[in-house]
Amino acid sequence: MEIDAAREVRTTCPYCGVGCGVLAKVAADGQVSVRGDPDHPANFGRLCSKGSALAETVDLDGRLLHPEIDGRRAGWDEALDRVATTFARTIAEHGPDSVAFYVSGQLLTEDYYVANKLMKGFIGSANIDTNSRLCMASSVAGHRRAFGSDTVPGTYEDLELADLIVLVGSNLAWCHPVLYQRIAAVREKRPDMKVVLVDPRRTMTADIADMHLAIAPDGDVALFTGLLAYLGQHNALDRAYITAHTTGFGQALFAASTLDLAGVAAATDLSEDELTRFYSLFVATAKTVTIYSQGVNQSSSGTDKVNAIINCHLATGRIGKPGAGPFSVTGQPNAMGGREVGGMANMLAAHMEIENPEHRDRLQRFWNAPAVAQKPGLKAVEMFQALADGRIKALWIMATNPVDSMPDADAVEAAIKACPFVVVSDVLAKTDTVRHAQVRLPAAAWGEKDGTVTNSERRISRQRSFLPAPGEARPDWWIVAEVGKRMGFGEAFSYSSPAKIFAEHAALSGFENDGARDFDIGAYSGVDEEDYHALAPFQWPASSSQKTAPGPSITRFFADGNFYTADRKARFVAIRAATGSRTNPDYPLILNTGRVRDHWHTMTRTGKSPRLSQHIAEPFVEIHPADAQRYGIGDADIVRISSPRGEVLVRAMITSRQRRGSLFAPMHWTDQFAAKGRLDALTASLTDPVSGQPALKHVAVRLEKFAAKAFGFAVTRRRPEAIDADYWAAARCRGGWRIELAFAEAEIDWTGFAQSLFGAPPETEMLAYHDRDAGQHRIAAFDDKHLAGALFVASGPVAVSRGWAAQQLEEVHASQRERFRIVAGRAGAERPDAGAIVCSCFGVGVNQIVAAVTAGCATVDAIGGALKAGTNCGSCRAEIRAIIQVNRFQAAE
Repeated sequence: MEIDAAREVRTTCPYCGVGCGVLAKVAADGQVSVRGDPDHPANFGRLCSKGSALAETVDLDGRLLHPEIDGRRAGWDEALDRVATTFARTIAEHGPDSVAFYVSGQLLTEDYYVANKLMKGFIGSANIDTNSRLCMASSVAGHRRAFGSDTVPGTYEDLELADLIVLVGSNLAWCHPVLYQRIAAVREKRPDMKVVLVDPRRTMTADIADMHLAIAPDGDVALFTGLLAYLGQHNALDRAYITAHTTGFGQALFAASTLDLAGVAAATDLSEDELTRFYSLFVATAKTVTIYSQGVNQSSSGTDKVNAIINCHLATGRIGKPGAGPFSVTGQPNAMGGREVGGMANMLAAHMEIENPEHRDRLQRFWNAPAVAQKPGLKAVEMFQALADGRIKALWIMATNPVDSMPDADAVEAAIKACPFVVVSDVLAKTDTVRHAQVRLPAAAWGEKDGTVTNSERRISRQRSFLPAPGEARPDWWIVAEVGKRMGFGEAFSYSSPAKIFAEHAALSGFENDGARDFDIGAYSGVDEEDYHALAPFQWPASSSQKTAPGPSITRFFADGNFYTADRKARFVAIRAATGSRTNPDYPLILNTGRVRDHWHTMTRTGKSPRLSQHIAEPFVEIHPADAQRYGIGDADIVRISSPRGEVLVRAMITSRQRRGSLFAPMHWTDQFAAKGRLDALTASLTDPVSGQPALKHVAVRLEKFAAKAFGFAVTRRRPEAIDADYWAAARCRGGWRIELAFAEAEIDWTGFAQSLFGAPPETEMLAYHDRDAGQHRIAAFDDKHLAGALFVASGPVAVSRGWAAQQLEEVHASQRERFRIVAGRAGAERPDAGAIVCSCFGVGVNQIVAAVTAGCATVDAIGGALKAGTNCGSCRAEIRAIIQVNRFQAAE
């Protein structure tokens, strides 16, 4: 593929489910640049910090470029034949349920469609599940219980039209920043708009909240069943809507009324006054949107949480109307597309039901398939348990990293290692999962892939390629189709392009669809290559009876009822709030897991970006000050978090944002980036009984200080192959790598350790300072005029400026004075230290912001005018506001 240096390509961001439009351009020298697409209706030109840094993630460093079999390079024919023959032989000997696919919300819809078709229609098993099971399966289950279909009723526009937004279990400011900024912008124009945040932590999203309900972990069912009872008690029901469009209300209200206000307060750890204020606000505000995300979904009661929320919207008729409705925001770029094509083990393509024989028959006829799966397959957690006990004997993992992201991750890794045959299709040559594959298949990455994705508001957008696929990398759909051909299903998998797959997907959605199914994009079933190339973003439904994409009148569902149940009425679900804690004397704390602002999943993409690694560069745990005092932990200590399944070592961050008795730690760090940071080694395989989604946010753990005798910080131009330290965490910086270190012993040959860390040969020029009594060591190695690496060791957390030290890797150090300044560990007066990075987009540090506040900048906009911080993606604005508040009194003196 030739690169057109003069052309910007319209594509879609590969991160979260917001589905932002991106304009990508390749310069004549091969440099890639990206900016937000001002015409895309999901973001109107905005990008978050991750999207803004996409150009830093498209290099070929670490790429898997050729097929491999048992660690050796192989040709595509040999690799594909090995996969096809092994799967076919396994099926012949043990039946179709002895094989499985574990796929990903990172796949494009066309990839997903072909994989699902091969497994459910031609292999004849439903053992295909997706990492989306870990993020939104409870939303799917809740939608299906209430609506009869997996239908998201509303649109992003509703977030701007609402008078009240209730955010439940969603750190929108960090996890869906563009939506957060849309809400923040409307609030500035409409100060009467109210925002309520329901979250155990006081996250950065609380910056725009009028009320923060610091709810007990898993208290959401009690909160919303209590709200339903309150609605009934205060004559706040839309009885006409309930009567005309729903069933089961009486049973749901009776179940909700089993807890009085005092009982709800006890179950949620909220005061009765807090509950009454929230409930009264909900009653008084007709235009209410409830946004929920992983704090709701990733729970053993996740489906009940979803239905408890939906019940309140059905009871008030606040659904499908402008500015009103329950709204699930998805975590992955194409979780919704996977739902559309049946990428989960308990669904069929085109939102058809695997339990429905008419649907199975329809799909079999459309595909001309030999044997459509007759029953649901194994969900993600069940799948890896079946791998462990030998029921699954061949597994194909596509575009995901379950050794890090699955609960009970050490057991998952052991199961993968023990499996007779594991195939992994991936972009990188080294991940914690790829290392265990017998066959490794090089997949095309973002920028090279061509297809479609669907965002959280049902908007389908194109991902277009603007880079040639490197080496022998191929699209996932092509890889799966080639295996299908080799398994004897050639005619069904003879696709020549993603446009052909999309057209078939669209045709299936409209096939024998008389309006009884929600998902219908039949209007696009006749799309040709030219139309597909030019396809503009559109929301479904777009049925075959329509000549164009749907207009505003049908972008929302259910305002006038007409649900997808047999009687076309919504179902209230009777829910009783369960109470109780998982803690015990051995594991007395509750661990909540989640994300940080600038990293994504297991960092296979964001870990490539120096910019995104500046804000938070190592795994950490948030601890309430009272808990830190109880366990003798100081800020920046290394701590061990343990559960019955495993342990991790992370940095302590003491903050009153955290609930007492609870911890928060992010899930991003892997064996590629930290010594012992795989957080999901702690989590249990406890799942929601309806959705099968793991309870990743409520884990009983214990906490103790790691008895480190020495701490270190290093910068190095070369990433070391191995690091001989009890604790380490590596992050990219411009010019190389920065590494945090801690050691159980202090008597170490620090010069030898530094040489090994830097990969420096014996003749390398080394400068060093040692104060053994104080436990301080500083060593710098030079390659001609350039710094090869620097190591700083202390008996406590190292105080050297990380940003300044990393900057030295890019500078010339010609004089001894400049070199000794590095050994001294401090910048000169002419080079003030920016401090810890707050604004990743422009590299603005906390010291710079404090100086600007001291000089008179009293608002976030003023800081933006002086430093640019907060003027691009806006994700750091809440942190900037907090810094202003802390320093404003000093500035006024």
